[in-house]
Amino acid sequence: MPNIDLHCHSTVSDGLLTPTLLVERAAACGVDVLALTDHDDVAGLEEARQVAAEKNITFINGVEISADWRGQTLHIVGLGIDPMHPQLAGGLKSIRDGRTMRAHNIAAQLDKFGIRGSFEGALAHAGNGRLIGRTHFARFLVQQGYAKDVRSVFKKYLVKGKPGYAPHQWAPLSDAVNWICGSGGRAVIAHPARYKLGRGALDELMLEFRALGGQAIEVVTASHTLEQSLLFANHSQRMGLLASRGSDFHGPGESYFDLGRMPELPANCTPVWHDWKQVM
Repeated sequence: MPNIDLHCHSTVSDGLLTPTLLVERAAACGVDVLALTDHDDVAGLEEARQVAAEKNITFINGVEISADWRGQTLHIVGLGIDPMHPQLAGGLKSIRDGRTMRAHNIAAQLDKFGIRGSFEGALAHAGNGRLIGRTHFARFLVQQGYAKDVRSVFKKYLVKGKPGYAPHQWAPLSDAVNWICGSGGRAVIAHPARYKLGRGALDELMLEFRALGGQAIEVVTASHTLEQSLLFANHSQRMGLLASRGSDFHGPGESYFDLGRMPELPANCTPVWHDWKQVM
């Protein structure tokens, strides 16, 4: 069985490693098939693809799109996309523009609590300036001594009810799925346990997602316990959805799993890559 990792991030979004260093690390970790899935951006794919070819890694074009479903923020991974597809490219640009507006709103909220210079600090951590996310603010807050690490930042800041929270309207779920499928890709609900949906709401989400053309859910990922992976394997089978596996790696010291170092998919689900000729 090849070692397959279909969810990770580079410095193009909120990862700590450049696409080149990310793929080199994946090779060192024994990854055979890798998808780079930066948030709302595909600018790192070509660089990553070139290095993957040198390292004999099968590379899959990917992206992770921020979406809204009934007021709930979801992340939808696109696998096997065409990054040049006009509808997808235009949609991603609109989300990145919205992210910049949200970043200014986050900084304004932090200002109210006496935390100055957060926009500039987050921008410095973003580096490329194409995308500023909450993780960049979190790294700034750690650097300034407001929290011991990025994980603890999200317990004290940047989430609803805490300093630095700024509500935002993402692209509708239907748009995210349409952009992915329209570009020839396969849409996957990322880390579904993180949304803390009840059984009824979760079923409604999966049914609507499938009706829109979505095909898979992440079963094995960093934020899932073993029990949750088994649960979502059952959900995938019950709902006729394929199962994906990804580390959601952001960088050393910030991720629960290193690249490719996750548990295998449970045997009772059908892998999202089951019909990919380049993986067989």
